[in-house]
Amino acid sequence: MDSNAEHKLKHREIAFSKLHPDLNQAQTAILLLADIEGVMHAHFVSPTFMRVSYDVMHITLEQIESILDEMGFHLDNRLIYRMKRALYYYTEETQRANSGCKKTDGNCTQKVFVKRYQSTKHGCRDSRPTHWRKYL
Repeated sequence: MDSNAEHKLKHREIAFSKLHPDLNQAQTAILLLADIEGVMHAHFVSPTFMRVSYDVMHITLEQIESILDEMGFHLDNRLIYRMKRALYYYTEETQRANSGCKKTDGNCTQKVFVKRYQSTKHGCRDSRPTHWRKYL
């Protein structure tokens, strides 16, 4: 593996708050992150701690944590974790800018919600052919 590819692959830890109805947030988050483009691996460490490996040219830690936050997960906000996050966010955006990538637009978050919507059973789908729908 060349050194440039090694620098694009990031390995980070994500800690979750213990005060959440889902006592096993890490395992639930791993299942959610499995379908996201750019996320290579997500490893379970404990019910409130996980490790994630991802390609920084496709997705950043800020986007991953934004997705988790929007899905209702509670990240650990102790000072040490906030400082690490701020440092990782800055370095990843700088690396992306130096590589010629544009500022992220949140497209990844939208893809997660679309994929989730398509995979769940709900009453918003009309099984009738399109030519039958306009008669009712």
